[in-house]
Amino acid sequence: MEMNVSNTEEQVVARKSGGLNPAIILPILLLIGFLIYYFVLGNPGNFKEDARLAGQASVAMADIPTKELHPESFMGIIYMGGIIVPILITFMITVIVFSIERMIVLGRAKGNGNLDNFVLKVRSLLNQNRIDEAIEECDRQRGTVGNVVREGLTTYKILANDTTMDKEQKMAALNKSIEEATTLEMPMLEKNMMILSTLGTVATLVALLGTVIGMIKAFFALGSGGGTPDSAALSIGISEALVNTALGIGTSAIAIILYNFFTSKIDGLTYKIDEIAMSIQQSFAEFNK
Repeated sequence: MEMNVSNTEEQVVARKSGGLNPAIILPILLLIGFLIYYFVLGNPGNFKEDARLAGQASVAMADIPTKELHPESFMGIIYMGGIIVPILITFMITVIVFSIERMIVLGRAKGNGNLDNFVLKVRSLLNQNRIDEAIEECDRQRGTVGNVVREGLTTYKILANDTTMDKEQKMAALNKSIEEATTLEMPMLEKNMMILSTLGTVATLVALLGTVIGMIKAFFALGSGGGTPDSAALSIGISEALVNTALGIGTSAIAIILYNFFTSKIDGLTYKIDEIAMSIQQSFAEFNK
């Protein structure tokens, strides 16, 4: 029994190490976010023609004040949101990248074939005490539920032939085996979910910071011109505030929706595990008196 559990640990650790490493991915995504901000959104083609922009890869490289830039596309408008925008772009890219990763991981965790049919098939085999055939079904399923159930069934076979423990001890050992297998699988399912959860909150706060900075600029422009406010600087400040607000709310909403979606998928898998685990214990109690 110990040998089987050890093998399961090695397999699960291998799957966990195969996921995206945030310590490596996040700095890369931050760099991509700034490159998009300066060279895609800040492309001179997104702004009104100006001789000072000729030959420049980005308006940030041109010797031209921000208030003299006139966006002619939506990307140019987003660029005018200021230095907080590339951070919010990084957040959005991060949500997309790790959501795709979660979709792939949870898709693999679901295994082959229909999961509901697998649960029904295994429960039916357990009711007939056909343990070997149930293990074969788990090998074909090749998902998280199948891995946990296979470990439970392997322990089931060993305990059924054990003569050193009484029934209560066997039931406790069987339950412990299933719990350990489940515990080993859960980190793989929940890996990087904290990133989506955190961005669902942090994106709004960072956007609020950008909004406040934009409003500070707007009110500064309103008061710095004496009796005549600088209308260009005022409008840029207000635009910056609104762009940051929009990006932050959009990123936060998407992160929260996807986090809840993936959480419901994980809960569905754990429910299936609990459902079959109960059947394994009931089967063992019935056929091993």
